[in-house]
Formats: sequence, structure tokens, C-alpha cells
Amino acid sequence: MTEQFTDFNLKPEIMTALDELKFKTPTAVQARLIPTVLKGRSVVGQSQTGSGKTHTFLLPIFNELQPNLEQVQAVITTPSRELAQQIYSAAKQIAKHFKSEIRIGNYVGGTDKERQIKQLQNHQPQIVIGTPGRIADLLKQQVLDIHLTKTLVVDEADMTLDLGFLPEVDVVAGTMPADLQMLVFSATIPQKLQPFLRKYLNNPVIEEIPVTTVISPTIDNWLVSTKGSNKNDVIFNLLTIGQPYLALIFANTKERAEELTRFLRSQNLKVAMIHGGVAPRERKRVMKQVQNLEFQYVVATDLAARGIDIEGVSHVINDGIPNDLDFFIHRVGRTGRKGMSGIAITLYTPDDDSQVAQLEQLGVQFKPKAVNKGELVDTFDRKRRVKRNKTQKKLDPTMIGLIKKKKKKIKPGYKHQINQAIKRKNQMDRRIEQRMEGRAQRKANKLAGKENS
Repeated sequence: MTEQFTDFNLKPEIMTALDELKFKTPTAVQARLIPTVLKGRSVVGQSQTGSGKTHTFLLPIFNELQPNLEQVQAVITTPSRELAQQIYSAAKQIAKHFKSEIRIGNYVGGTDKERQIKQLQNHQPQIVIGTPGRIADLLKQQVLDIHLTKTLVVDEADMTLDLGFLPEVDVVAGTMPADLQMLVFSATIPQKLQPFLRKYLNNPVIEEIPVTTVISPTIDNWLVSTKGSNKNDVIFNLLTIGQPYLALIFANTKERAEELTRFLRSQNLKVAMIHGGVAPRERKRVMKQVQNLEFQYVVATDLAARGIDIEGVSHVINDGIPNDLDFFIHRVGRTGRKGMSGIAITLYTPDDDSQVAQLEQLGVQFKPKAVNKGELVDTFDRKRRVKRNKTQKKLDPTMIGLIKKKKKKIKPGYKHQINQAIKRKNQMDRRIEQRMEGRAQRKANKLAGKENS
């Protein structure tokens, strides 16, 4: 396996960009797939969040890019505006080291489409990045020309499917040449994605990067029960106990995100809010403020979980466990990045036990914690009651039957009757046991007599 980026024989400009980022050793997905992509093969790469997928496709794209060729040479689709912006920023960081200008277009919903149309009528970008809906819309307007494009990247394919954007990706792919190189990256490969992959991928290289641990070992995973407590108060206490550098609080719905934001703001905390219902321009403005560290606390939904890549996230708090456990991994993956330490706190109730158990089966190791007198302290394992119950003697079926016969109005002497019934049952059990022992003894004696004769 490749040990250094220098083993890839990349262009000097790319190596300079990697040096600026202090990237020396490729991640597992980069080491496995970059050489294959450089050979022009189509690939399906399944890898967990934070594994370095973005540079797995950006480095080969820039390495094969012809700066003097005035046409779209690569298209990258991604399901959210935040992800598109993240990829766009990474691409610009590489492009600035080239002597010739590399034109990169970022096309997402909620931005000025008319302005984009005018720009495209004047010149085409060499790399297109954007959400499937906006790219398909620009194709429909016949202002974006991708009929000669050789490479299509479908980033976060499972999320693209979940959000219903696969038809638009189909339109984009259908506009490209038959010998298209397609690079599909995803945390999971759902069954419903298979028909699309079979349609466009001819004998692709499929790599599933094994998960050594679903959560970075630099992250402490704490489990806090909210049974009998007000969840808003618990979150406020968690945020103010440790004074996090930057905390992301994930809610399962945008309604809950808004409710929680209102409460935290009422407690005089400066809180940013990001979810799919926030107007695009407002989301972009807030994201920029968050990246500039103007906020210490951010409330977000899962739509934003994969698109938030902010340096220095010290804490992630799960307001609740998401139904799709993959999102749990994406949430927690916002902290503990690049070898830094992080704390992930998950709130739960007894109703969440099965989901917690599933996460534990995935390798997530939780430490039980509780808020006590303004401090976060170690507490009991949530499974202690289950363990204790397993050692308790089960009630005899006969006794269960007797108890079930109990009337709503208990007659005098009912307890005495039950006790007498239990006593008689025990006597009967002892007699049966003695008879069995006697029969066994007589049988043994009889066999011994035959052997002696």
C-alpha cells in the first residue's frame, strides 16, 4: 500500500497544495483508490465519514486536468449545499497553486441562477461542483455543456438517494459520453442504488474500506440519561459545564432544532442554527460566521451533519439518537478530526436502549455519565438492572396461575390461602422428588443384583 503522496507521481502544483495542508500520508481510501482512478477506471468507494474521500477524487481530477482546454472536464455532484461548498473550497485550495487559471463553478440551489446563466454563456468552467438539481437545471437551460466531460463524481451517493436527487444525477450522467469515468463515493451502498450503478458503471473497481473503528479513538463517547429530567436543561448544563471551544448540537427534526435554539438563546447563549428550512443565503451567511468562530454553539439537523467541516469542534451533543444510525456516525465524526481529541455526548431514555445496543455492536464504546451538582460525573452502567434481573429466580408457573386468579376485592385471609397453597406445592414437589429418587435407587439395586448373579 502507498505510504506517501509522493508515490502517486502527482503534478508539482498538487504536491505544493498537499504540503500547504500538511498532508503527508494518504488515508486508507486514498491509498486504495487514487492509483486506480489515475488509470482511468470507474470506482465505487465505500468508506466512513472523515476518511479523506474528497481528496481521493480531487487529486486525480487535477492531475489529469488540461488547463488550456476550454471545456468542462469533470463534474462533481453532492446532495447538499454545505458539502458542495466544502468541496469547492478544497478544489480552490489546489487550483491556486497552478500557474494557469483553473475555472471552477459552484452551482447549488438557492443561489442567483440568472447570474450563473450569464457567466456560462460567456465561458464554461473546467470543473463543475454542485447539487444535482441545479446542475440538471442548467443543462435544461442549455447553458452548461458537459457532453465531452470524461469524469463524473457522485459524492455521498446514499444521501443523494435518500434525499430523492438520483433522477437528477441520472440526467447529468445521461448527458455525458459513453466512455464516462464515474467515481461513486458513499458511506453505505443501499440496495436501491444498485440499478443506477449497473446502468452507468461497466466493470468498476469496488473497494469497501474496512472500518477499524466507526468512531475515531480520539473521541470520548459519553452517554447521559435524561429520564426524569428536562432535556433542554440537561443540554444547557452540558454546554456550560465544560466551556467547549465549539459545540455542535444535533437535533432529529428542524422543529426540535428551532425549539432548542430558542431555549438556549433565552439562556443568553449565542447560538447559530442550521437546517434545511433555513433560507439558502441565511445558511451560507451563518456557515461563514461559524467557520470564522463567531459562534460557540451550533444547533443543526442531519442534513447539515455531512456538510459541516469546521476546524476545532470540541464537543458534539446528540439531542436524541437518529433513526438512521449512519447519521450518528456522521454527527460524531464532526469532532476528533485530524487526530485531535473530542467529546461526543449522547442523550438517551430507556426507550432508546435497543438503538444504544446496536451502536455498541458497531464498536461504539459508551461511558455512562450524569450531571450532578454542576459537574459531569461517572455513573452506573445502564445495563446493570438487566444483569441483575437475569440472576433472579423465575416465579413458578403454578404460582403465576394462582396469582392471576386474584380477585379485584381481596377477601380476608387471601394471603394466608396463598401461603398455604405455596406450602402444599412445595410439599408436593418434595414428595415427587423423593419418589423419583426411590425409583432410581430400586432400579439401580435391581441391576446390581443381576450383575452379581
